[in-house]
Amino acid sequence: MKSWPGYPVIYEINTWVWLWEQSQTCKRHVTLGTVPAEEWDFIADLAVDTVWLMGVWERSPAGIAIANRNKGLVEDFRQALPDYRPADNVGSPYCVRQYVVDEHLGGREGLVAARAELGKRGLRLLLDFVPNQMAPDHPWVIHHPEYFVQGNNDDARTDPASFVETAGNVFAHGRDPCFPPGQTCCN
Repeated sequence: MKSWPGYPVIYEINTWVWLWEQSQTCKRHVTLGTVPAEEWDFIADLAVDTVWLMGVWERSPAGIAIANRNKGLVEDFRQALPDYRPADNVGSPYCVRQYVVDEHLGGREGLVAARAELGKRGLRLLLDFVPNQMAPDHPWVIHHPEYFVQGNNDDARTDPASFVETAGNVFAHGRDPCFPPGQTCCN
């Protein structure tokens, strides 16, 4: 593969939404492994260097359940989709259960096929790994709680928007909590 250009042009795709749209157009379930060649050609014709497939990682069932219990979020969902049902919630790409390609999107094999299609057209593939986007049911929560910013039961009780109790520990979640001056997230 050739070296990266000094100023690469990156085309971001919200993968779940894009594949849903492709499925509607093709009238069949489209995965990363079954995207029509014409769609890859269309993207290549945009004169980009790299395609960022955002949101390919396995989504969290625990995150979906939390969102579906959040009255404010459900109200927002209903404003966007008046006949919203909990089954419509596919989860947030920022609440990662595991850093494996979601099977709904075609799994590892689908990603390998997508990368090959991009490569045929001289395009690079970009994927993201953001450590603070772990879901409450990510295996590291149980096996490596030391990887995360932790709080205590008082934090969870007084600031439930910033802290969650799971697997016997209290973790910062959502956005990094705003610590008071002089206090840090590190012990």
